[in-house]
Amino acid sequence: MIPGDGIGPEVIEQALETLDVFGLDFDIDMLDHINAGTFLREGAAMGDRDVERIRSSRATLLGAVGDPRISSPEYARGVLLRLRFELDLYVNYRPVTLWHPRLSPLRDSAGGGLDCLIIRENSEGLYAGVGGRLRADTEHEVAIDEEISTWHGVSRVIDFAFSVARTKVCMVDKSNAVPHGGRLWQRCWGHQVGEHPGIAASHLYVDTAAMKLVADPAAFDVIVTNNSYGDILSDLAAELAGGVGTAASVNLNAETGYGVYEPVHGSAPDIAGQGLANPVGAVLSTALMVERLGHRAEADAMRRAVGAAITARRCTPDLGGSLTTKDAGAAIRAELGWSD
Repeated sequence: MIPGDGIGPEVIEQALETLDVFGLDFDIDMLDHINAGTFLREGAAMGDRDVERIRSSRATLLGAVGDPRISSPEYARGVLLRLRFELDLYVNYRPVTLWHPRLSPLRDSAGGGLDCLIIRENSEGLYAGVGGRLRADTEHEVAIDEEISTWHGVSRVIDFAFSVARTKVCMVDKSNAVPHGGRLWQRCWGHQVGEHPGIAASHLYVDTAAMKLVADPAAFDVIVTNNSYGDILSDLAAELAGGVGTAASVNLNAETGYGVYEPVHGSAPDIAGQGLANPVGAVLSTALMVERLGHRAEADAMRRAVGAAITARRCTPDLGGSLTTKDAGAAIRAELGWSD
């Protein structure tokens, strides 16, 4: 358990209290020192011993990482990207569900149905950190970021996308403008389509996919794409479903089963400590974790409770309610038959 920064500890508290309702036999190792304060004092937030503690567990639940006092990307990279790379968490798994029509900016048109899954390649692409700067901080600065795609990395994430699809998979790239990596993605895609004949397959360029998500979000079942496109499309889809406050995710290694589960809303320092943070993303991320650890019925119960609380407007102001973070968490637990 890594509560992290900003609103992270607040939403993780509600997720844990909701998890406690089920009485599951989980041992929780709390790493509440992995945060911005530690980074500011020591120059690193997470050491080798922390990584080994994390590696020895079955899963990690993470609140949020980020602090306005730190402008360097090294803090977030030293936590989030280090875990992704060292644990080979090559899948970013982002379910998108519209819990109530009132939440969608498309509620008067195409927003009535949105229930899809975005699978983002999580260990390669532009975020691999390959590149550099020449003549830095001068008028003649040159900055280069290189996008990395490998047959192994692309094939395995596309194969995973087919494995979790209900009806169809749409692969998104920009192979008409990015030819080298595009050809590799297209070649891996063609191979994996042949390996999964029972699932419908389609392909869109990323700009067209973004337009179609807005015009007809119900058209998608599973989208699979690279690191940077997946980052953008998953946030767009989350906003169409009511905002990132409801968005859950897991960074996953499908072979080992290990995952780092986290709401995607970030640390939101502007509202930290004010009781305004939405706990739904954290609760739904916990549901993903519980399901992956073999407790499907409990995970489904958590999702139903979230949906019922939102429908009744027993939620935070960003979802149309008037409750505090703690009261919104209590409302979800009340739907589970639990009284705080």
